[in-house]
Amino acid sequence: MKKSLVAVVLLVLAASAAQAQNLTGAGATFPYPIYSKWFSEYAAAHPGVEINYQSIGSGGGIKQFTSGIVDFGASDMPMTDEALAASKIKLIHIPTVLGAVVPIFYVPGVNDVRFSSDVLADIFLGKIGNWSDPRIAKDNPGVKLPDLKIIVVHRSDGSGTTYIFTDYLSKVSKEWENGPGKGASPSWPVGVGSKGNEGVSGMVRQMPGAIGYVELIYALQNKISFGEVKNAAGNWEKASIEGVTAAGADVKLIPADYRVSITNAPGANAYPISSFTYLLIPVHCADPAKGKVIKDLLSWIVNSGESQVSNLSYAPLPKVLADRVLKTIYSLQ
Repeated sequence: MKKSLVAVVLLVLAASAAQAQNLTGAGATFPYPIYSKWFSEYAAAHPGVEINYQSIGSGGGIKQFTSGIVDFGASDMPMTDEALAASKIKLIHIPTVLGAVVPIFYVPGVNDVRFSSDVLADIFLGKIGNWSDPRIAKDNPGVKLPDLKIIVVHRSDGSGTTYIFTDYLSKVSKEWENGPGKGASPSWPVGVGSKGNEGVSGMVRQMPGAIGYVELIYALQNKISFGEVKNAAGNWEKASIEGVTAAGADVKLIPADYRVSITNAPGANAYPISSFTYLLIPVHCADPAKGKVIKDLLSWIVNSGESQVSNLSYAPLPKVLADRVLKTIYSLQ
């Protein structure tokens, strides 16, 4: 009887050891709050599994993952065909949540500012340099805007948040499209740089007259004012879960590989600077045991984790899309 009990214990320990894995990931700061929560909860429910995620920006995440340094990457920007072809690892994009990038600002005595698309682009182009500019005032009747210099704050690192923001600016401004353009690290016409959503949030909060852009949760957590943005339908939209959901509502337009832009989406209630964010996952994991854990983690995210995202001001995947994503996850080797 004792021998049988010992055998059972040994089998349990062996099974646990087989599942014990240390996963490493790196990339986007945009989804870091929800990823941190998910990875912590998954690890707590799966003894022996540890997940170390470094929020170093989408550009760094892509570089580390495609070079084989980490087990998975994270990016707010879908990789280009050229980047995929150059990758040492065959990978797929797994969309996890939708989020919003918001224009944050610090103007003493002013809590609400509306930004039309052309004004927002021209501020970051350096063509509008004072908060009292008539074009800002026109969009904000009744708001007492001070004679105060605008200080543009942008990301200094390769950033998916920057990609989302400049992808939007490129769609609404020909001058931006033909100038700095969209990308993770554009050549900024004006401004000062800071690393990560955290760095931009901190810098804007300290400098009167500052304007920057961050993922919505960082504005909320840091209690920084953020503006309404005029959408493609001509309506003023303050970033919200509902507005982001509306922007990603037409899942029929999402291709099989999930690489898509939803900035400046049509729809009366769509928030215009919205995006999916992705985990970058190997199609064939070199370590089968590790691959099994990654597959289980992804399944858990879609089946259980999505219900938690609204608490951190992200929007969950639409049900139809979530079902598609699950099929993709189950097909992983």
